Amino acid sequence: MSHDRIASVVNRRKFLVASTVGYAGFRFGTPALRAAPNAVAAAPKAKAKSTILFFLCGGSSHIDMWDLKPEAPVEYRGPFNPIATSAPGLSISEHLPLTAKQAHHLAIVRSLRGSVNTNDHHAGYYYNLTGHAADPSFVTLGNNRTPMPNDWPYIGTVVGSRRPAGEGLPNCVTLPHMPSRAPYTRPGQFAARLGVQYDPLYVFGEREKPLEFTAPSLTLEGDLDARRLASRGSLLSTLDEARRDLDSRADIQKWSTLQQRAMGLLGASQTTAAFNVAAEPEAVRERYGKTINSMSLLAARRLVEAGVPFVTVFWKEGSDKLANKCRSAGGWDTHGNNFNCLKDDLLPQFDQAFSALVEDLDGRGLLDETLLMVTSEMGRTPKIGDRRSGGVSSGLVNAGRDHWTHCQSVILAGGGIRGGQAYGTTDKRGEYPAEKQVTPAHIAKTVYHQMGVHELEAKDPDGRVFNLLAEGEPIQELI
Repeated sequence: MSHDRIASVVNRRKFLVASTVGYAGFRFGTPALRAAPNAVAAAPKAKAKSTILFFLCGGSSHIDMWDLKPEAPVEYRGPFNPIATSAPGLSISEHLPLTAKQAHHLAIVRSLRGSVNTNDHHAGYYYNLTGHAADPSFVTLGNNRTPMPNDWPYIGTVVGSRRPAGEGLPNCVTLPHMPSRAPYTRPGQFAARLGVQYDPLYVFGEREKPLEFTAPSLTLEGDLDARRLASRGSLLSTLDEARRDLDSRADIQKWSTLQQRAMGLLGASQTTAAFNVAAEPEAVRERYGKTINSMSLLAARRLVEAGVPFVTVFWKEGSDKLANKCRSAGGWDTHGNNFNCLKDDLLPQFDQAFSALVEDLDGRGLLDETLLMVTSEMGRTPKIGDRRSGGVSSGLVNAGRDHWTHCQSVILAGGGIRGGQAYGTTDKRGEYPAEKQVTPAHIAKTVYHQMGVHELEAKDPDGRVFNLLAEGEPIQELI
């Protein structure tokens, strides 16, 4: 079959066979690595059955959310004030009042220090999603350092690879988008060297239709009847024939694996139900807020109820209006107008949605078995003013904060985590960790520990054993 014919088939049916693993399947994957013998069977019992990771794309401001410095000079502290929470002695931003009521469930890690060799988004994603510091290629390539087959795997895919394969729904699901727009796809969110079959299922949502979620070529609404399933099976056969004209034997084997996962997803009765957030009572949806990010968290709750071990929600960045206001892509990269963007837009939406998730899981008796994690690629500069948005020429309140990888905060809750505490401290201006410094490797190891993933050895295709994450250790004071 010609290249043109293949393109015609794909475009006509809008189908990507990697619909069970997102767009990563053939571009970023590598042949599967074999787990070390008895890696799954030998693991001790997990404290958490599932993890929901909420990633605030852009680099959220630790000093304006979780680690305020009211005694610092005004050019550092800004206009926000801390407020008391449901946890004695623990304070957070005044613009997170609903989250403050759930603080007795939260452990705030304030002393996370990341890599400072690039200070950019790609490296920040990679470090915080894999636990591995960015390699020199991030310095030399910058934003051109897109995912590579030999990257270290995302922690969600490691967890998923250590759990028995489920029926239908995969072990790792990501929604409502894949950061970022091609060709600048962020590294660190794929299984990479672990094997393409462990890549996440990417499910997409749009700001304009927050109740609808779709995977490539697969609309997750209603029931799948035999006719619809058969038509998709026919399409798989057609694409398989085309692929055989283009790929090596190894790639054909990967293609077959993805076929099986696609058919398993299509045939699973729980697939459509898990993503049908419209079935939730109106009061529940109102409590979360009817944005794409809030509905993604609600879908995440439904997915852990369905037994998915790892769900990732990447904050979907805002409208062009917000992007212009914040000198960013419309997310947490607040180079300009930091305080107004946070106060008016970002913090209210986050506060409502995240507090609703904690409250909802707790009310359903699911919080003890569901680990929640909130992180980002970096913090923001404690000293107000970003030269890329005019410094402080427009006044401190209207100025922005630049990237800051020297320090950031991470939130953990549920899943055996002891809430109501802050771990570690930063200096008087929130610039650097002062006590109990940790790295993203420590956070990753804490997630692994709570999820019962204690065996991190794997074998490459030549049978050589290596460790998926040798650095770091679980933060025992949080457990």
